[in-house]
Amino acid sequence: MGNVGILLVGHGSKKEYNKDLISRTAALIAQKNPNYKVKCGFMEFNEPAIPDALDQFRTEAIESLVVVPLFLARGVHIDEDIPGILNLPSGQKKGTFKLQSGEIPLVYADPIGPNPLLAELMAENARQALSLI
Repeated sequence: MGNVGILLVGHGSKKEYNKDLISRTAALIAQKNPNYKVKCGFMEFNEPAIPDALDQFRTEAIESLVVVPLFLARGVHIDEDIPGILNLPSGQKKGTFKLQSGEIPLVYADPIGPNPLLAELMAENARQALSLI
């Protein structure tokens, strides 16, 4: 597989540390996956907005684009707003994306959900908190 574009989508917040969390997570993904070109986009409050972040990919040498929401659960943003921005019909996970050099596949990932890695992370946070007792 060649170069893959990943748009990591965050909700956005008036608190700067929330944008920093998304940016740092994107950097970690890129560091561990050299064939991924990772960018961030936000639903609201922060820049770049999702459409602007998508535009940043149009000149990239990528063969596919994956939009990955850094959200825990489904909701209006996941099920309606983001697919609308991506021009995906309701319930669809696959579409196309226009680069300057042509059209490539676009796929939309699920939110984190009840993932065992998330459960382990929360258990680790609990262990750290218990160490304060």
